[in-house]
Amino acid sequence: MACCIKIMPNPVPPGGPLVAVLVYDGLCTFEFGVAYEVFGLPRPEIGEGWYRYVTAAIEPGPLCAAGGLMVGASAGLEVLAQADLIVVPGWRGIDAPVPEELLAHLQAAHARGARVMSLCSGIAVLAACGFLDGRAATTHWRYAEAIGARYPAIRLDPDRLYVDLGDVLTVAGSAAGIDLCLHVVRRDFGPDIANAVARRLVVPPHRDGGQAQFIERPMPREREAARLGPLIDWMRQNLGQPHRIETIAARSGMSQRTFQRRFEETTGLPPGEWLVVERLRLAREQLERNRDVTLDDVAAECGFGSLETMRHHFRKRMGVSPAAYRARFLGPQASRPLSRRAVA
Repeated sequence: MACCIKIMPNPVPPGGPLVAVLVYDGLCTFEFGVAYEVFGLPRPEIGEGWYRYVTAAIEPGPLCAAGGLMVGASAGLEVLAQADLIVVPGWRGIDAPVPEELLAHLQAAHARGARVMSLCSGIAVLAACGFLDGRAATTHWRYAEAIGARYPAIRLDPDRLYVDLGDVLTVAGSAAGIDLCLHVVRRDFGPDIANAVARRLVVPPHRDGGQAQFIERPMPREREAARLGPLIDWMRQNLGQPHRIETIAARSGMSQRTFQRRFEETTGLPPGEWLVVERLRLAREQLERNRDVTLDDVAAECGFGSLETMRHHFRKRMGVSPAAYRARFLGPQASRPLSRRAVA
């Protein structure tokens, strides 16, 4: 027998961004739960200004959600006119039509400046709105072919975990929605708050959007995985060191060839690539927090060796320079590159 659940907005301090999550017949409960866990739970430890949360029904209820739940929402589509962020938590079918009324409300909200975000199959709604024409996007790998055939104007990249275009955000599979939601928190409130939310969820604080959706690898042998775990932790704590392959292989007690193979089986990346990803993560955290530290010092502390090397990896993987990345988080005053050599 179905259980009737009334979903009400949480009491939160006024002034924070208003997040509206769509509710529809056939609601994807996992994706909906991800959005609620990140944006809807009260977080008094964070203080004032946290997200306000509302659910928006796209059609009259009662609505049936996946898993046999009957779901009621706290508002209708009219609330989208006030929303700062609208979340489409999946969709009832990748080829299912999108109601014209929903399209109109989303387009109006987007036109006035609201961000619109899809989780997994929710890309079907954003695509139907025309938000992705000629632009980059991602979705679950199993939906990529169908979306690409129906909307050929989208530059679909199913190898990405998520894509943030600023006004429109798309994500791959269901669990990757956690990564995108934490990314949004990171952009809105900074890395410390995002890390605090991740700790409460007991998930890693950040996976870069360019990471592959899945890696078909055999499970590492238990004995060797046990040796690699402490080594990986040590490498993360000492990213400023050179970490030559022969040195870290010897520290693991493996030959270089065995170490490289087992490391990739465990992490999904070759050691050199893994180090670049981790160093970029650390550099981003430094740039997001501190406008006074020089770019040279960030490059040295994170193990890049030189500002030129760090700038190369930022441009290649992030599409921006380190100085421009810092300006995103700390405002235009941070856009001046604080290098000892004043390198642009």
